[in-house]
Amino acid sequence: MATKIKNGEKILFIGDSITDCGRRGAERPLGNGYVKLFADFLIACEPEKKVEIINKGISGDNVVGLLDRWTDDVLRHEPDWLSIKIGINDLCHRLHNPSAGVSPERFAEAYQEIMRRTREALPRCRILLIQPFYISRESSKDSFRHSVLEILPRYLKTVENMSRQYKTRLLKTHAMFQDLLKYYEPDTFCNEPVHPNLTGHVAIASAVYDIFCRSR
Repeated sequence: MATKIKNGEKILFIGDSITDCGRRGAERPLGNGYVKLFADFLIACEPEKKVEIINKGISGDNVVGLLDRWTDDVLRHEPDWLSIKIGINDLCHRLHNPSAGVSPERFAEAYQEIMRRTREALPRCRILLIQPFYISRESSKDSFRHSVLEILPRYLKTVENMSRQYKTRLLKTHAMFQDLLKYYEPDTFCNEPVHPNLTGHVAIASAVYDIFCRSR
């Protein structure tokens, strides 16, 4: 039986703007996105559990940025559980400007280093890797959105490989949203393909809660 979050444990979320969601400003300390919603689910569904939740998302960040701040923002906190959600800025910035962003190859290298350091420093930490996503089904071959959807599988594969290699939990967020788009318009979940609205964040938070608290 898979381990679930227990009373008195600590969980740390790290990532980009989708994780940040104002946690460093008016919406501190958890932001107003899926991290806060996950905390609300935990309160409503398991009030007997007192879990420390830390949000270390930074808007605009990429995997290299995570690596640069890994000791300060993750390792020193010694979390029992860790959630990593990164990748869409790496890809989109790369497409906008080839000299910017993070190539698929560099993404894999930096992610590997993050996982290696984490396992060495925190061997007992349980980890969830959340794949990047893009809430679009655009088919026009001359569009930026289609270009993102064409390249995204290379980044998704890296996260899947890291999960398999380091035996982590995995949330296939892009596949989840693509399934939802069979029934609803993209703007049900997102005003543009990158940043979810409340409904999109609820979908992520619900999936995270299932993985951390309902796993069998």
